Amino acid sequence: MADTARDADAAAAAIHDPTHGSFPLTREGKVLFWIAVAFSLYQIGTAMHVINLPSQVVRAFHVGFLMLLAFPLVAAMRGKPMPWRVVAWALALAGVSVAFYQYVEYQPLILRAGFPTNLDIAFGVVALFTVFAAAWIIMGPALPIISGLFLGYCLFGEYLPRPFNHRGYAFEQVIDHMAYGTEGIYGIPTYVSATYIFLFILFGAFLERAGMIKLFTDVSLGLVGHARGGPAKVSVISSGLMGTISGSGVANVVTTGQFTIPLMKRFGYRSAFAGGVESTASMGGQIMPPVMGAVAFIMAETLGIEYYEVVKAAVIPAVLYFASAFWMVHLEAGKRGLVGLPRAELPSALNAVRNGWYLVLPLAALVYLLFSGYTPLFAGTIGLSFTVLLILGGSIALGLPSQVLRFVFWIGLGLVAASFFRYGINVVLVLAAVLIAINIFVDGGRQTLAVCRDSLAEGAKTALPVGVACAVVGIIIGTMTLTGLANTFGQYIVSVGENSLFLSLVLTMITCLILGMGIPTIPNYIITSTIAGPALLDLGVPLLVSHMFVFYFGILADLTPPVALACFAAAPIARESGLKISFEAIKIAAAGFVIPFMAVYTPALMLQDGGPLAQAVGYWPAVAYIVFKAALSIGLWGVAVIGYLRGSLAMWERLVAAAAAFTLIAAIPVTDQIGFALAAIVLGYHWWRTRQQVEPAGQAGE
Repeated sequence: MADTARDADAAAAAIHDPTHGSFPLTREGKVLFWIAVAFSLYQIGTAMHVINLPSQVVRAFHVGFLMLLAFPLVAAMRGKPMPWRVVAWALALAGVSVAFYQYVEYQPLILRAGFPTNLDIAFGVVALFTVFAAAWIIMGPALPIISGLFLGYCLFGEYLPRPFNHRGYAFEQVIDHMAYGTEGIYGIPTYVSATYIFLFILFGAFLERAGMIKLFTDVSLGLVGHARGGPAKVSVISSGLMGTISGSGVANVVTTGQFTIPLMKRFGYRSAFAGGVESTASMGGQIMPPVMGAVAFIMAETLGIEYYEVVKAAVIPAVLYFASAFWMVHLEAGKRGLVGLPRAELPSALNAVRNGWYLVLPLAALVYLLFSGYTPLFAGTIGLSFTVLLILGGSIALGLPSQVLRFVFWIGLGLVAASFFRYGINVVLVLAAVLIAINIFVDGGRQTLAVCRDSLAEGAKTALPVGVACAVVGIIIGTMTLTGLANTFGQYIVSVGENSLFLSLVLTMITCLILGMGIPTIPNYIITSTIAGPALLDLGVPLLVSHMFVFYFGILADLTPPVALACFAAAPIARESGLKISFEAIKIAAAGFVIPFMAVYTPALMLQDGGPLAQAVGYWPAVAYIVFKAALSIGLWGVAVIGYLRGSLAMWERLVAAAAAFTLIAAIPVTDQIGFALAAIVLGYHWWRTRQQVEPAGQAGE
């Protein structure tokens, strides 16, 4: 299983990794490069309503582009011989033919919905086959097998024993349900992929090309590089910052990890621990607003709520997650006596901000628009437009003789771009055309245009795994809507939860971790929220909290063995076994396992109403109390796992610290009192013992 995960992740990393940057340097590679550029331009055109097509056709062409690019690109990047290349292109053209069929037959398909012709069935089978095949070659067998089992359940579930059986569905009905309409491969996940997700991935690709990674890294180095265990703390902060623009934990690993993992190893961290730090921090980027690995958009669409509500719920858990990872590496550094980097070798955080402040403007605009109630599609379009204009204006600004003129240029460019709100997309298009024309003639301008072109291609390439996963996971949602399978599992979880909510939450967590093995975060969230989300809601867990619970453990599934995608992506960089990295990642993320449970018992941790504490003391006092309690709990978990605070801890101290952390999870007064008492005992005794050890040494020195 581990070998399979490693092979699958190698393919996924090759697709995700911007450091692979270039497409194959062959004639075929150039064709694929321009297909990727066309894919991105098509998505921008639909987002800006320059291209106006029905929603069903937009989704069909989105999947068609994914098929056209996926098969030949993977075959070319793996160096397959010519016969395999021919097969890859044949599958690619077959996938595209489905999109054109849906475009040509759009109205007839609507009129004969539920009564497919033989030709409809044939194209439906082609659509399903190509989507499954693309998912297999890009992500390995895990997700296609799981989706295939659900598809098989639709076809043969009537022969299963009660209560798992259903009334039975004809082959034609299943194909029509899965391959047409908005319940199967063209369901909500594909809709979100074809709108929000692709746009935000493209947004991240442009920001990375503009120098955002260097800005994040330099700021992180300047802030904490000199501190105890500085290299690992740089990894945590830079990966958290990368999470604000990146939609993929694996992409975070293979970008920031190229720098941070060797740096940690050079300053004394073990290879497995260095890989674990990067994997843990990179996966945490999935819950870091505003992008949140693109799951936030699917969650908002599924729940029918505003996007900013999802972001609001994620803010405190995200901060606590990275605080816990930061705390773990701090303790590990103290335990092993690891020092920071020399200040002379570090860049200045202030200078980094001074030189690259304008790169933050698109991100700031994006956050402002999202929290102002604008749709993610509109906000993403504005953010992407601002980023493109900044890149196009970069070479022009560098030609200005003074810093003051550059500042005036950036402000003026921003004000002109902001006129989009009044005059529409034509302003941005005209301004972009003017900047492109100027760049043709100024020094370095053509290189700037090449950066924009390459960003379009890289964005499409990075979106491949996400888009294909959204298409194939639609089979699972289609099965749920057709057969009602989720009710069976939900009833079991509810029956357990009637006696013990905690046990029900543990079962849900295990389900998320198992279903998440080898599956990217987005399909994992969709699967687990479809199956387990309604059950938690029936147990009285608030709707958004229940979805955040399964989302959180879907992220942690990429760190848990035997199939840990993020850890296997870090393995070749750290030159260590992916499984060893996985065990270290679990240790580093141990405190993170606490946060979702605490949010269920006290929804104020996710800034939600409800729970006995909020009713007793009020909303904001409940928020302050639960944040303090959560911080103390994850701090105690870290001390128990690492075995170090001011000095090494005895085994009984670690056990008492773990017990204190555990009792602080529930929102019950007696368990809180026990937890605080145990925390006071172990922390007080440890401080007294380590002080006793330090003072005699100091007196002896005198």
